[in-house]
Amino acid sequence: MAGENALVQAVPSAVRDAGSGPPNPSAQPDTRWKRVQGFACELTVDLRVPGFKITDLLKLRLGSIVDAGWRTGQDIPLCLNGTRIGWVEFDVVSNHLAVRMTELA
Repeated sequence: MAGENALVQAVPSAVRDAGSGPPNPSAQPDTRWKRVQGFACELTVDLRVPGFKITDLLKLRLGSIVDAGWRTGQDIPLCLNGTRIGWVEFDVVSNHLAVRMTELA
């Protein structure tokens, strides 16, 4: 899974470079967080599929496409350990699917 780790390592620098405008001093790590910075957490994009049924689940095969009903460019909830922390939109970075932060909760 070296490729997966490479993508995760590439994200922090992309996050720093993605914003426009002046640097945000509050974006710098606070020294109070130093002891917990290495803790694992789960970051999820909460893409709900309204109307999806068990029948639909049983029909899934390799290559199946599920219409999520979300419009292109529509913000999607971003959660950290089950708590919504903001909204994102999908993006492509070097042939990888990524998300771009659009709003903090």
